[in-house]
Amino acid sequence: MSAPPPQGPPGREYPRAARPASGRGAGSPAPGGSPGGRPAEGWPGGRSPTGQHTGYPPAYRPQLGAPAPSGWGTAGYAPPANTTGPIEQLWTPGQRTSNRLVFNVVIYVVGGIALLLALGYIALGTGLSSTSVAFVLALVPLTIVLLGVRWLDRWEPEPKTILLVALLWGAGVAVLSALVLNSAFQLWIFSRTGDQHGTMQTTAIVVAPIVEELVKGLGVLVIYLFRRQQFDGPVDGVVYAATVAAGFAFTENILYFSQNADFVAEVFVMRGIFSPFAHALFTSCIGIAVGLAARSARGGVIVLAFPAGLVGAMGLHALWNGSALIGNNFLLLYALIQVPLFLAMVALLIWLRRQESKVIRARLTEYAQAGWFAPHEVDMLASMRLRSQAKLWASGYGERAKATMVSFQRNATMLAFRRQQVLSRRLRQTVSEEELLHAVQRDRHAFAGTTLGR
Repeated sequence: MSAPPPQGPPGREYPRAARPASGRGAGSPAPGGSPGGRPAEGWPGGRSPTGQHTGYPPAYRPQLGAPAPSGWGTAGYAPPANTTGPIEQLWTPGQRTSNRLVFNVVIYVVGGIALLLALGYIALGTGLSSTSVAFVLALVPLTIVLLGVRWLDRWEPEPKTILLVALLWGAGVAVLSALVLNSAFQLWIFSRTGDQHGTMQTTAIVVAPIVEELVKGLGVLVIYLFRRQQFDGPVDGVVYAATVAAGFAFTENILYFSQNADFVAEVFVMRGIFSPFAHALFTSCIGIAVGLAARSARGGVIVLAFPAGLVGAMGLHALWNGSALIGNNFLLLYALIQVPLFLAMVALLIWLRRQESKVIRARLTEYAQAGWFAPHEVDMLASMRLRSQAKLWASGYGERAKATMVSFQRNATMLAFRRQQVLSRRLRQTVSEEELLHAVQRDRHAFAGTTLGR
């Protein structure tokens, strides 16, 4: 049994999930033609009485003899005829997004130029050969971090164009800014104190954490300000923050590897194997804070959330750098300080992913009660394990069937998160509920076509 959707606070009315065009309500026959969302008797494993594969159990059967809308075919999972008029609209499409291409292109150009300048600066200082080798080595920790980001970003993957914006901001804009600012502050401190050793320690423990987390955090803030519709919560914030940090660490690793060419293997093990997630760990504090602000209906929350996340990121960064400079027993300090910090962040991210699962289950349960999904489909869509099983099962019918299952999962997840935005009064999206519901239905019909050989 799926739990009933959570109720809103007293005195606040939330829009109801739209019902199917046929007007079938929560008390109507459940998906698959039987109560409770189970496949009808005699239809085990998605087979009809004639033995034909019907695909993943449908949310409801099409009405016999009902005319199919244009483009939907005459068999399979065509939706029932609309006898009650248009479905109730919760939000409307067509909101302006005219700055989308301009924003992306500007960051691509600025970030790309900044990255080239940073690489040129490194090559001039250490030589083209050392920089080339360092570039290849730096790809290893970059790949590790990006795979971690992909694992985290599985419910509703963020647009690749925005992830590229985040990566270029970190690898280009943030690194070049940090190089200039760190060097300027380091020279200023040395001119005041004349103590080279003290200057290096102050730069590592105080200056670098402040400067680097600020320039990385600004990348997350820019994405929030220009692409707030892509922020559904803290998980999205961590995804963008970790991507910015991955780009920053990539270029910084090139610098460290090329500067220490004589013992690059040791530096590679320490930075690329022992701590590839270090920068992602720090900047994730900013991502979580900005993500929480994005979940709030009040836009002004970001004024407090961003500085709070920034302080957390700077504190972790300073603790990390300080632990590496204190004493000579790196492995002991690594085990006592850095590993627990990393494990704590991983535990937090796992908890945040489970919270997203609860959001998906709650919102899609509302649509199930309105007749759009079966309870067993809600269970599948709210579980990564069952999603994987459904995709594996669909792949038995071919790549087209698997692609359709992936599309069904993606559109249903987007529907759940967009409705969550509606309930929190913070929706600014161009995709309407009606469009997403129709997309889900098209996925059903397309999947039926693959399993019936059409």
